[in-house]
Amino acid sequence: MACPICQKDTVKAYRPFCSKRCADIDLSKWFNEEYSTPAVDDEALDAALSEAQTSAAKKDDPLH
Repeated sequence: MACPICQKDTVKAYRPFCSKRCADIDLSKWFNEEYSTPAVDDEALDAALSEAQTSAAKKDDPLH
């Protein structure tokens, strides 16, 4: 496995990194918000669910 920072071979003590330096660089990127995780917008999810339910109800309605 290669270190995600410098691509050198990993070292068991610092896995998945090759050294404390690369582990610290990665941690610094998280602290400086260079990395992020996707967030789920609950309102958008609720709207999509409501729209899907409305669409399904129209399919079941013989007048539509």
